[in-house]
Amino acid sequence: MIEYYQYFKAVHIVFVISWMAGLFYLLSLFIYHTEANDKAEPEKSVLKAQFTKMEATLWKIICQPAMIISLLAGLCMLHVNSGLLQMDWMWVKLAFVFALLVYHFVCGRIIVRLRNNQYNWSSFQLRLWRELATIFMIAIVFVVILKSALDWVYGLVGIMGIALIIMIAVKLYKKYREKQG
Repeated sequence: MIEYYQYFKAVHIVFVISWMAGLFYLLSLFIYHTEANDKAEPEKSVLKAQFTKMEATLWKIICQPAMIISLLAGLCMLHVNSGLLQMDWMWVKLAFVFALLVYHFVCGRIIVRLRNNQYNWSSFQLRLWRELATIFMIAIVFVVILKSALDWVYGLVGIMGIALIIMIAVKLYKKYREKQG
């Protein structure tokens, strides 16, 4: 079975990329959906209906299947090479994957709440929420690539720095948009 490890790994990487792309796009749709509330009728209703449809389609066709296939391929990799579970870095990765799964399912709830007009996060808050997916992705890649305990600790410290830079960039972008609008 070990001869299939690289195939599982390739499938895992492809579908993690698809999953992350889906989440990034989904959050952009959430932002546009929320900003549609500021539009006048009938534009507001038309936009919200379109974003609701796009969010549901993206969720069902890309995000959910990519997440499931990513997890299945990852589990197959662990089954084929169970020695990975003896490594500290793998447990750190799995903790970040668990956090990403929580993030994923919170996004599923956001879809339902936006569809029912029950969601009250601002577009700015959603922009920050979107960047959390970026932080998870960077953290997972650093842990997997660097592997040694000391290196991934440095990587996590770097991630916190990147998170700070992202937050500053989002705030600067918000100020820029306010000046333009």
